Amino acid sequence: MGAYIFRRLLLIIPTLFGIMVINFTLTQFVPGGPIEQIIARIDGEGDVFGAISGGPSDFGANSGGEAGAQGSSDYAGARGLPPEFIEELEREFGFDKPPLERFFGMIWNYMRLDFGESYFRSIGVFELVAEKLPVSISLGLWSTVIAYLISIPLGIRKAVRDGSTFDTWTSGLIIVAYAIPGFLFAILLLVLFAGGTYWQIFPLRGLTSDNFEDLSLIGKVLDYFWHIALPVFATTIASFATLTLLTKNSFLDEIKKQYVVTARAKGVSESRVLYGHVFRNAMLIVIAGFPGLFISVFFAGSLIIETIFSLDGLGRLGFEAAVARDYPVIFGTLFVFGLISLVVNILSDLMYVFVDPRIDFEKREA
Repeated sequence: MGAYIFRRLLLIIPTLFGIMVINFTLTQFVPGGPIEQIIARIDGEGDVFGAISGGPSDFGANSGGEAGAQGSSDYAGARGLPPEFIEELEREFGFDKPPLERFFGMIWNYMRLDFGESYFRSIGVFELVAEKLPVSISLGLWSTVIAYLISIPLGIRKAVRDGSTFDTWTSGLIIVAYAIPGFLFAILLLVLFAGGTYWQIFPLRGLTSDNFEDLSLIGKVLDYFWHIALPVFATTIASFATLTLLTKNSFLDEIKKQYVVTARAKGVSESRVLYGHVFRNAMLIVIAGFPGLFISVFFAGSLIIETIFSLDGLGRLGFEAAVARDYPVIFGTLFVFGLISLVVNILSDLMYVFVDPRIDFEKREA
């Protein structure tokens, strides 16, 4: 197993490299790069000569700009600016170099964990990602854990009582929950419980209160869960429905197999049959969905939920960076998302072995 994990860890390197190659290539064809963003700001402010005298550094340009779309002196709206100013901007952002040189320069910096600095925020990308990461991790981790804690017992109960009144009513509720879009449910929670129209029970902004540092340890824990309750509930609802039905169907498939009939014929107790034999086999497919569930919440759900509940996480950061063409931040968040996704997939394989020790990935590869 150790050799298998080592090989999987080594595969992270070429996989991340491929992700960065594809996305870097795509940015070469996206219009409206960071220099055009600066030119648009200058045109909007109407202070061209003040901007020229201040230099490109006033707009947050720095040595971290080796990544991004290819620079060009032919920018829309740049006709009123001196060519020297445009050339200086290109040098500041690194766009005076060929794309291939800029790409490998970026990869070399990433190998040294140097993600550069944001074009427009005057802060290092690493510090920026580290600041936003706890919000996205909180949403993804707690939503996944709660979904599993609820769905697995409920799915087993539905499988055992298949066709009963309990199964029918819970299936109806699950279908309704699955049909409600996550963002719509989030807005409903906000209106009902966050001071939108009815009750001001939960806070609307942030992951902690302003006086968080002054609270006791128990107070800090309660304050954290108080802030995260509504966002986590909103992101859990859809995944909970899917996972419950997946658990039920997995158990139904296993219960009908011959080894279950044989165990019951030998007088083995029902709890022993379910949790000693069926559970281990049925949980394999459920555990296989863990990475997809976590990553779907971490990637897709984070942007919408963070925006609705005013949480400053990676999803919102990546979206704002894409709109502003802040390439160091875009590639930094992309690198973090890709790395977390690959590591979670390895953890999923380890959970396979934990649930069923008979699985040996090294023998399968052989």
